[in-house]
Amino acid sequence: MGHNLETRSLVDELKSFDRKGGLFDLGHPLLNRMAECFVKAAGIGAVQAVSREAYFTLTQGGDSNSIPPEVSTARKKHRFSELRGETNQNTVEALVKSTGKESLQWGLGAGMYSGITYGLKEARGVHDWKNSAMAGAITGAALALTFDDSSHEDVVQGAITGAAISTAANLLTGIF
Repeated sequence: MGHNLETRSLVDELKSFDRKGGLFDLGHPLLNRMAECFVKAAGIGAVQAVSREAYFTLTQGGDSNSIPPEVSTARKKHRFSELRGETNQNTVEALVKSTGKESLQWGLGAGMYSGITYGLKEARGVHDWKNSAMAGAITGAALALTFDDSSHEDVVQGAITGAAISTAANLLTGIF
């Protein structure tokens, strides 16, 4: 395998990410970690958003009024309600806009969480459940602020949920 960029294939580049230490080299481990987490999670968020809309379109024929009553109003609120355009161009534009917003939210959450946990580890000298809880709470509150019409209760609930999930993930690391 040659080291010349012109002779290397895309597969060779992807395989070398683990050896090189990541996708980015922004000059500081904190920036590298945040950028890499942002990009990876944004991609996952985009796939999730498009998959969810495809599922609802297939199961309900694109009719947003036919959502079963057992699906919560929170689920309805975050669906792509503006995708019911008059033309295919309006539908695609709305899908791209909504997918971009959701990708940004996923990327923001992952990058922020990763950066906070790294910063707390460097400041405190230890990586434990307390760092995870604090990073989860701050990230959860910040994500709640990105939703339309977020209230004080939404921010508090996001902080509690983020802290609980990240603490549980930290405590369960290595068990499974």
